[in-house]
Amino acid sequence: MAKQYKRYLVTSALPYANGPVHIGHLAGVYVPSDIYVRYLRLKGYDVISICGSDEHGVPITIKARKEGVTPQDIVDRYHAIIEKSFRGLGMSFDIYSRTSSKTHRRVASEFFRKLYDEGKFIEQTSEQYYDEEAQTFLADRYIVGTCPRCQNERAYGDQCEKCGSTLSPDELINPKSAVSGSVPVKRETKHWYLPLDQYEGFLREWILEGHKEWKSNVYGQCKSWLDLGLQPRAVSRDLDWGIPVPVEGADGKVLYVWFDAPIGYISATQDLTPDWEKYWKDEDTKMVHFIGKDNIVFHCIVFPSMLKAHGDYILPENVPANEFLNLEGDKISTSRNWAVWLHEYLEEFPGKEDVLRYVLCANAPETKDNDFTWKDYQARNNNELVAILGNFVNRALVLTQKYYAGVVPACGELTDYDRETIEELKKVKGALEQNIENYRFREALKEAMNVARIGNKYLADTEPWKVVKTDPERVKTILNIALQITANTAIAIEPFMPFSAKKMLDMLAVEPFGWEKLGSMELIEAGHTIGTPALLFEKIEDEVIQKQLDKLAATKAANQAAEAAQHVEEQKDPVNFEDFQKMDIRVSTILAAEKVAKTKKLLKLTVDTGIDKREIVSGIAEHFTPEELIGKQVLVLVNLQPREMRGILSSGMILMGEDASGKLVLLQPSEKTNNGALVG
Repeated sequence: MAKQYKRYLVTSALPYANGPVHIGHLAGVYVPSDIYVRYLRLKGYDVISICGSDEHGVPITIKARKEGVTPQDIVDRYHAIIEKSFRGLGMSFDIYSRTSSKTHRRVASEFFRKLYDEGKFIEQTSEQYYDEEAQTFLADRYIVGTCPRCQNERAYGDQCEKCGSTLSPDELINPKSAVSGSVPVKRETKHWYLPLDQYEGFLREWILEGHKEWKSNVYGQCKSWLDLGLQPRAVSRDLDWGIPVPVEGADGKVLYVWFDAPIGYISATQDLTPDWEKYWKDEDTKMVHFIGKDNIVFHCIVFPSMLKAHGDYILPENVPANEFLNLEGDKISTSRNWAVWLHEYLEEFPGKEDVLRYVLCANAPETKDNDFTWKDYQARNNNELVAILGNFVNRALVLTQKYYAGVVPACGELTDYDRETIEELKKVKGALEQNIENYRFREALKEAMNVARIGNKYLADTEPWKVVKTDPERVKTILNIALQITANTAIAIEPFMPFSAKKMLDMLAVEPFGWEKLGSMELIEAGHTIGTPALLFEKIEDEVIQKQLDKLAATKAANQAAEAAQHVEEQKDPVNFEDFQKMDIRVSTILAAEKVAKTKKLLKLTVDTGIDKREIVSGIAEHFTPEELIGKQVLVLVNLQPREMRGILSSGMILMGEDASGKLVLLQPSEKTNNGALVG
């Protein structure tokens, strides 16, 4: 039998305060967290929801350097934007704190000092990259170079954002300093390390034996880390932004952000309530961390090891991490501005907060990466929220206004179909609870929407607008049941769509119901007067969606242009003037073009070089159609040694240019000229 807890402590991953929140963050962490917390509150449990800004990450200092401002300027700006955005979407945190607060500095320093005094750290001297020009040691994110796995030339020392690989600075090809652009050197530096290898036995027993119920993606990643063997991990860094290491001889060193940030959950709770210890130190508290998959190792391996080393704190009972959400088939990227930003969405779609919450939950990447598309957003709004939920609620309320002036009619004798509908409705509560408590929020949302589906089907089958002409007494029972289902719908959807739930309760002119009332058919008394009906949701037109698609297309074009501008091949080995003179390049006209059979890339071109007509085979079929090439003047290297390709003798080469994206462009004379004109 599952343990019964007295209280719940729910934490949501602290977002970096170096930029706004986007839909990937929401789908991965914050919408699931809020659903869970709202559900627990509806059930009447003692629960607190903790979140705040992570303000000591290296990305913050990088952004500050780029903008020529202080890190404090950056975190103040984005903390305000993030907090306002979360509030706008209905995130019901009990506190939204920040790691630059005085409380956090004290708590994090005390935490480190306790472990230090008890000999829980080891000191190691190692060689790390140092920027001689800027005179500073470089954190992993300050080192850029070529990814050894995908050859991305702008990979960071801790991760390649293009292929997603986790890296170390030593793995980068041609590493450079992101601060000055110079080539860094290795220098010795001393740091403190948490010896994770000493906690491997504890972690194996606690996770692999004690928490087999964890989501497969979380359990699997933990097992992989443990099977590979854990290594000591630095808890300090050579930086000038962060919480100073609270020991003598640590000048210029701060607590590493992965050590500092999770302690932010503790400091935020201390700011929230003087009774904070009962949430952190009482075994009757259930602690749940909501995170994205890139934070699994920190919340399942590192932070529990810190808590175990400290000895005073409880451990998380579950860590329901989600996978990544992509955008229109491409990985969301802050650096490439490839995202739907929450603060922009709230400005551009006023009153549609619940639409985004609904779509992100219905499409949540719970077990594998998933994709957000604007067409799917539109379809779910129009075909589900408008056509099912909104349609049912509107019909029930409008018919009550029309037939009974808004006064709830009494329920008369029930038919077999009425009883079947009521029994079906009562089953939803158990299914909802099972799914939410096991962190299956997509399935839970389906069950919540099933209440509206049951109501929609009930009205469609009973047809009160027809029956009122022949049996008006029967219509009273139909609409009483429809209104009870409407009230049940408001309860069921509240964790997922709180704005819509409140709007429904206002239209019914009733106070909120507790979760225990879900399934009851006596929520609204006969004789009660409902409020004025209004549309819950509005249809979203094609032009609204197209505007968002155009916005993304402009972003993609800008990214491609930026990549092309930055990607320049290194100069090849020098050649002498005599070698260059041997190249015979002439203006030529393409007379005919056709695909070479059984190939994807090859075209056979007939060209007039001015000195003859000849055939050239060129691997450009994936970039140009034969039709668009005919009649174009191009530059041809005519004295290239002939070569047989697919049974065709190719006599020359069409000259092309290639940008960073791999797109080919024809090299052409700026004005039409005679075939055979020499280039050189």
